[in-house]
Amino acid sequence: MVLSAPTTETAEGVSGPRHVAIIMDGNGRWAERRLISRSMGHKRGAEAVKAAIEGAVETGVDFLTLYAFSSENWNRPVEEVKDLMGLLKNYLNKEVETLHKQGIRLRVIGDRTKLASDIRSRIEWAEKMTENNSRLTLIIALSYGSRDEMVEAVRTIAESVAAGRERLADITESRINNALYTHDIPDPDLIIRTSGEQRLSNFLLWQAAYSEFLFLDVLWPDFSRQHFIDAVDIYLDRDRRFGARP
Repeated sequence: MVLSAPTTETAEGVSGPRHVAIIMDGNGRWAERRLISRSMGHKRGAEAVKAAIEGAVETGVDFLTLYAFSSENWNRPVEEVKDLMGLLKNYLNKEVETLHKQGIRLRVIGDRTKLASDIRSRIEWAEKMTENNSRLTLIIALSYGSRDEMVEAVRTIAESVAAGRERLADITESRINNALYTHDIPDPDLIIRTSGEQRLSNFLLWQAAYSEFLFLDVLWPDFSRQHFIDAVDIYLDRDRRFGARP
């Protein structure tokens, strides 16, 4: 994968999105339409990750978050979960060094306690290896659920208040934000969902307060670098007022 130089502004000088998040949906349907196994759909979907990274680098995005495995996905059939974890291990084993050479930082957000110990160790290794890279931060939401994230944040703050380290008056929007997995990551400017579905599915609920949304009919395995670039162009055409009058 060859990454071109980033483009941070349009010809008119309008800045593009700093953070793009993607709900990668449609692997199963892509496979079903081709009468092949769901595991093959997931494998092809993993290849589309490269296209998204290429698009992010080309358009000058600083942060790219991919919803890889939700907290609800643990309820899927055992064999499907096993296949997904296998793809994750394969990605960590084969792609991280390539990301590192390209100057890409890898982060993982979510509940790691449910992951196998070897996967947790590999994630820690990958994060450590790439922590000083700055070309793009690739964030993988893994075993992630936004409601669980907010509950954990509230629990952490409540324990601090109960211990006398903080006061109720200290609980502000900023304090809650600082207790989330994404406390040091800017909120997403643009959230893309593939497959035509139009819902967040427990993804970045707090962080999406002022995000722009784009729902694409393309299934995730067919997502291309050009789809990403086109999505950024659509974002640039929108008028973001953040609640202010036009």
